[in-house]
Amino acid sequence: MKILFATLLAALMAAPFPSILPNSAEEIDLSETIAVIETNQGTIKFEFNPTEAPNLSKNFATLASRKYYDGTIFHRVIKGFMIQGGDPTGTGRGGESYTGEGLADEPGALKLKHIRGVVACAKSSQPNSIRSQFYIVHKPSHFLDGNYSVFGQVTEGMD
Repeated sequence: MKILFATLLAALMAAPFPSILPNSAEEIDLSETIAVIETNQGTIKFEFNPTEAPNLSKNFATLASRKYYDGTIFHRVIKGFMIQGGDPTGTGRGGESYTGEGLADEPGALKLKHIRGVVACAKSSQPNSIRSQFYIVHKPSHFLDGNYSVFGQVTEGMD
């Protein structure tokens, strides 16, 4: 098992955010990797789902390995529902993917259910609009199923 360290020095309100080592997700078997997000509210660990979301898992891992998330915040916090981060501007309007272009939803990732602790890609209503932003749901949120790509599952830190 490898640890993908995502220094998410972020608060669950608005404080700093993730980074991952080594230098590239290409060097990492994401099926054997745990992402670790350090926040000022505690540590969140999650597993990737590279089988159903290979490109979207790689997106997060690559950005984190580039320290893209360092110093970012959870800019959207809805108590009892979700936290959203990954935007370096902190406004909810910014962010880039590892390719520099918007990414598409992955069919397998859209089939995964929004259960407690799911890590999924945030996006706009436009096609191919997945970039760096992601969210973690606090409770089952099945109204999101089929609309947003799930690429991970929190294993520790949901308290």
